Amino acid sequence: MRLPTLLTVLKVSSRNLFRHGRRSLLALGTIVGGLVAFLLASGFIHWILLNMREATIHSQLGHIQIVKQGYFKDGISDPYAYLLPGDAARIGVPPDLAGVSTLAPRLAFSGMLSRGEETLSFLGEGVDPAREAPIMARVNIVAGQNLSASDAKGIIVGEGLAANLDVKPGDTIVLLANTSRGGINAVEGTVRGIFSTITKAYDDNFLRVPISMARELVRVEGATNWVLLLKDTEATDTTLTRLRQTTRDAGVELSPWYEQADFYNKTVTLFTKQVDVVKLIIAVIIVLSISNTLTMSVLERTSEIGTIMALGTPRRGVLGQYLTEGLLLGVVGGALGIVVGWVLAWLISRIGIPMPPPPGMAHGYIGQIQLTPGLMLDAWLTALVTTLAASVYPAWKASRMNIVDALRHSR
Repeated sequence: MRLPTLLTVLKVSSRNLFRHGRRSLLALGTIVGGLVAFLLASGFIHWILLNMREATIHSQLGHIQIVKQGYFKDGISDPYAYLLPGDAARIGVPPDLAGVSTLAPRLAFSGMLSRGEETLSFLGEGVDPAREAPIMARVNIVAGQNLSASDAKGIIVGEGLAANLDVKPGDTIVLLANTSRGGINAVEGTVRGIFSTITKAYDDNFLRVPISMARELVRVEGATNWVLLLKDTEATDTTLTRLRQTTRDAGVELSPWYEQADFYNKTVTLFTKQVDVVKLIIAVIIVLSISNTLTMSVLERTSEIGTIMALGTPRRGVLGQYLTEGLLLGVVGGALGIVVGWVLAWLISRIGIPMPPPPGMAHGYIGQIQLTPGLMLDAWLTALVTTLAASVYPAWKASRMNIVDALRHSR
């Protein structure tokens, strides 16, 4: 006997599901509830990671760091031996490079910070206030003002460092550092503002000054690194490939932001594992629910299965029938779960999720849930795969029934 057509199988399967409406609704509810939980959790974590990525780029790293060859290996201990020219054209960056928001020089230095009788060690960056402005878009000035090109002696201090030294905007402080030739130099400046970033450890140790002030302090010209900010983060790798071609003979190294964002990378690893655990738990719940639903259906329809097999339906036809029922539950449940999840995500994001400061951060934030086409597709495929997997055993059990025993079942 020929196998029934796909349309026939779909019609019969949908009718069988409606025959036990309450049980089918319970199974659908399990799928929908599981997918909504997965979407809300994944969407929240996706928003956190996206926000953290952009905050890391637009407060500290930029998209691409350009340094002299060997700087990342040995330059931390002797940064002034790895200085780049103060002119971007001399490091091989074309002036018409597409997709660039800004290219800014930085001069890294360290030393002692003094106010009155209090003295603390610090890490500093000399920056060009005008060029650096787009990169500092996510730097939060909690008191005072940001750096300005018109204030050559203005300093902004990390929130933790300012608290440890007990300084506030308007205070005069002294920076003491080793010069490039091994001597000691000091400059006096005024605290223009106090800032915070996404990373508490950064705020506890760093300050920023105009690059002219940093050059005066350590008595050098040039920059320890140039920072490239793009208009689109997704273009990082493409731009990196092009830059490596144009700077091939310039004696420089290029490092994308994700190679320097240690805190961000560890957070991504942690949250990815958490999402995988949530996904596994939801998959197990769906498998158990659908498997129970279809197993009960097999038990209740034993004599019916025996009858259709006695009339000539092959075992693979019975197998396909039950697999199709499970698949229909996955298709419908997955679609409903995505719709409900999207609506809830939109509502929750409009209200906002007040969050306390997580480890490594000094301030709380208002969270949102951001669903992407990739997340929704992942949720739908999870529903299909788990319901299909849950259907295998009940379908196999139904297809392996002995016809005579199945016909006697209702007697």
